[in-house]
Amino acid sequence: MQLTDLVPNERARVVAVEGGQCLCQHLALRGLAGGCIVSVLSGRFGPVVLRISDETLVLGRGMARKIQVRKV
Repeated sequence: MQLTDLVPNERARVVAVEGGQCLCQHLALRGLAGGCIVSVLSGRFGPVVLRISDETLVLGRGMARKIQVRKV
């Protein structure tokens, strides 16, 4: 399932990032990597806003579509 499939207040574990090395590095520097747990704050339309630990991360929908997750 893609990150964009989640609705606000759902939590999921990142299982894969379908992107090149630059995208994976960009996300990892912001705390988003395989195995981490994310909570969706908003994102049904427009950018996807996530909570990772105590940090908030905003991703464009195109980038968010490349992140595969599993609900927890």
